[in-house]
Formats: sequence, structure tokens, C-alpha cells
Amino acid sequence: MRLSDHLSSLIAPGATWSTDHEGASGTAQRVTSGSTVFYVKQGPLARAEHLRLRWLRGRVPVPEVVAYEDPVLVLADVAAPSLEAAPAGMGAVLGRTLRKLHALPVAECPFDGRLPAVLERAAANVRDGLVDPDDFDDDHLGLSPETICDRLVATGPREEDLVVAHGDYTPSNVLVPASGEPVVIDVPALGVADRYRDLAIVRRELSEAAWEEFLAAYGLVDRIDEERLSYYRLLDELL
Repeated sequence: MRLSDHLSSLIAPGATWSTDHEGASGTAQRVTSGSTVFYVKQGPLARAEHLRLRWLRGRVPVPEVVAYEDPVLVLADVAAPSLEAAPAGMGAVLGRTLRKLHALPVAECPFDGRLPAVLERAAANVRDGLVDPDDFDDDHLGLSPETICDRLVATGPREEDLVVAHGDYTPSNVLVPASGEPVVIDVPALGVADRYRDLAIVRRELSEAAWEEFLAAYGLVDRIDEERLSYYRLLDELL
């Protein structure tokens, strides 16, 4: 990764760069520079995440932006494990944290994650060959990306229950410091969207018992729409 003089001044020449870390995904690299740890991302997703982190600051706990020079984003290390590493009470913590995020005023959020915009992005991913069908959930294996895309367009919900949604709300994207509130990470897909976009991913990730814990802590819905859960889980295959 080529760094500017300013970014190079933050990260020593002998720094250790690694993609082998908890929750490793995409282009995120863990950089150890002396006694300091950074997380470095680059590209369009880093640009999108930087904008969303700036907006989220002061609204919900998120990592500190150390520096940003398009297209490189440098984040401070939160120095906390994710919920993926601490399954006890996972559902309740996920529920409380998502409740706070979903309670943010939709009118204040400048990012569009509504279904038409996301379906357009999903179709582009299919068209550009960016979807790996071997990576689908077990109950979607055997379907082609094109078939899924057509099904999503034909069966989309008529209404959206709009909230400020994370877009990839998994246990690995919530860090739990020893003290203080959980920290939400990996937010390049955050935007105004149907709450079921997040609920569907949570349901996929949790056991039945943890899901019940999640629902008790999350509240906000009187009855879970199973069809909408299935729809948004299918949509996630293309994103």
C-alpha cells in the first residue's frame, strides 16, 4: 500500500502489516507500529466508511479516525474483542446496541440504503461477476446469482420500516470494551433502510436461544415478519 508523507509519518517504516486478525475481512489490515496499533483500509469502501464514521461520531460509539487521505482510512485500535469471541450474552448485547442504532433519527441520516438503491447495487454485482455462488448459505446453494436477483426484484416487500441500518450487523462487527458501551465497526453499508436488513443478518448468526435474548433486548417490533427475514437474507447473498 502506497502512503502519503503524512500517513507515513504516523506509521513507522518497520511497522508490521497483517490481514490475519480477529474479524479480518475485505482490505482491512492490522498495522503494529511500535507500541501503537492501527487498522488501515483503502478503496471505495474505505471512502464510504469514512463518511459514515464522521456522521456517527457522537451518536453511537465507533472507532476513532486517525487519518484519512482518499482512498486510505486509518482507524485507531479499539483494543476490545468482538462479540464473536464472547458468545455469553451475545444476543442481549446485540439487541441493545442495535436498538440504539435503529433509534437514530432517519431524517438526519444522509446515506441511502433503501431497497431500490440496494437492489441496483446487487444487480451491478451480479452483472460484474462479483458474486460467488459457492459462498451462499446452505439453503441457497444451487441458485444462480441471476436467479436470486430476479427473485428479489419480483418479490420485494411493498413497504419498508425505515431506520438507520448498519447493513452488515454481525457479532464480529460489535466490539465489547471491558468498560463503556459496545463499539460498532465496519459501517460502509450504513444508511436509511428497512430494519429487516439488519434483523435478517442477526437471525442468521444466532442460535434460537440467543435470538430470543436479542428480541427481548431489542424490542421495537411486536411481531417478527419471517418472510421479510428470508427476503433480506437472500438479498445479502448478492452484497
